Amino acid sequence: MRSALFSAENLEKESAQPGLRLQNSKMLKIELNGEAMARVGSMVAYQGQVQFQALGSGGLGKFLKQKLTGEGVPLMKVVGHGDVFLADYASDVHLIDLDHGDALSINGSSVLAFDSTLQYDIKMVGGAGMASSSGLFNCVFTGQGRIAITTKGTPVVLNVDQPTYVDPQAAVCWSASLQTGYHRAEQLGLGTLLGRRTGEAFTMSFAGQGFVVVQPSEEPPIQGSGQQEQQGGLLGGLLS
Repeated sequence: MRSALFSAENLEKESAQPGLRLQNSKMLKIELNGEAMARVGSMVAYQGQVQFQALGSGGLGKFLKQKLTGEGVPLMKVVGHGDVFLADYASDVHLIDLDHGDALSINGSSVLAFDSTLQYDIKMVGGAGMASSSGLFNCVFTGQGRIAITTKGTPVVLNVDQPTYVDPQAAVCWSASLQTGYHRAEQLGLGTLLGRRTGEAFTMSFAGQGFVVVQPSEEPPIQGSGQQEQQGGLLGGLLS
């Protein structure tokens, strides 16, 4: 049997070291030797002895935060020995390595998987998202380990060395040390009063030293809590 489908670039990539790595730009491979955390429903294939476990509330504090904010990441624990392949609607996958002292703030909808050595919490984004569907809360990861995030298209990484403004629905992740807020981008005037809008009423503002990852796409507006749950607002699993 012959086909370009069987070319080397499409064959499974092997490594002697366990952990998270890219199979290709759209797919993550976890060479599992123990456990890892992954977004619920992201598994597309696996080989070996692997179990998928739904996570509980992870403690009263996080459970109450989820109920109050509606934000978070629906997680499952992946346990065993083998190869696990993950994807999220053919979104681009990127790997970030965190060291002790690092802190990454990220939209929950962009989390694909991460090492169980990382800690995770829900924190308020100061003033941001007050007039958007992105909400006031994001996920903050700390510790040492690797995390896989997704973007809709090829992102740009902005170095925050001057006042920086990003559409809340296009902001994927940023340095947790940055000061965030919200900024009215649309100027009020007669046109606004007559119903003429630019579609850019508010943006997130960033100040300090760090970076912001921006995707070339915006999340669709969320209408009502029921649809918000469908789009990953539930914290169905938390670190146990």
